[in-house]
Amino acid sequence: MKKIALSFVCMMLVVAVSFAQKSNTRKTNAKKPTTSTAVAETPKVDTTKTVAKKKIRVKPKDGYAMEKELRDTASEKAFLPVIKDEDVVYTKRVWRDIDLRDTINGVLNYPKSRLIDVLLTHVRNEELTAYNPKNPTTLDDDDSFNFPLDTTEAIRLANGVVNVTNNKTGTVTQVAGEFNPALFLKYRVKEDWVFDGKRGVFEPRIVALAPLKFNDQSKDWQPVFWIAYEEARDILSTKRLFNPLNDSSPLSLDDFFIHRLFSSHVVKQTNAGDYKVKDLVGDPRQRLLESERIKKKMADMEQGLWEY
Repeated sequence: MKKIALSFVCMMLVVAVSFAQKSNTRKTNAKKPTTSTAVAETPKVDTTKTVAKKKIRVKPKDGYAMEKELRDTASEKAFLPVIKDEDVVYTKRVWRDIDLRDTINGVLNYPKSRLIDVLLTHVRNEELTAYNPKNPTTLDDDDSFNFPLDTTEAIRLANGVVNVTNNKTGTVTQVAGEFNPALFLKYRVKEDWVFDGKRGVFEPRIVALAPLKFNDQSKDWQPVFWIAYEEARDILSTKRLFNPLNDSSPLSLDDFFIHRLFSSHVVKQTNAGDYKVKDLVGDPRQRLLESERIKKKMADMEQGLWEY
């Protein structure tokens, strides 16, 4: 009986072990699809990594010098107090020549600030009016803005004429010349010295400006045309004066004239015979001394206006 009971227990243990092995096999088979599904899934993106953005390229500062846009233009027109006609106590008109071969005046002939280029450009664009330096009828000198020139005539006077000789016939023909800025080495300024009784100031006011060219026939420097300075100020104030000593200089061509930064000599003052200094003094050295005498006389005149 004991053997039967023992055999029955052994059979129960065998059945239990077999059932346990089948159960483990089913669990293993159930996990396999799960593993294959995980492999097919799309890998997740690691959000901890940041994507570097491309930096916007910014032009670096070109040193401390003035920018090109500012180098080509100046700032504002120089301030001048208004002188009313009823406040004018005394006036004296003089004419001065500015020689560009003088070191101080050479800035007007630099390629970056050449005055003749500025004047001709705006005359050609009809933004400035050029006036004939002579009376077309009498051929007398005239600087009172009586005879305006059209653009073509003004450019023709600036370019001048060239004598062409025919070697076969020997005849000489005049043809239009080409513009040469090297020929404009002088400028003439017409100005009034005005004593303003209201402010008690004796100061110059530039009235007109003329480029000069050397005349081979008369052996003298002659005005090409006259420009009203008050009309030209709006243009000259926008043209920056090239300063070889300071790249950040804000001076304009208008500042050069208004602030009297030029060197000049007097060639004429109002007189009964309308004579020039060269008509009265033949020696060139004596002319310079006469010019300085006129300057000193005007300086003394300011002091004399205050005497009672």
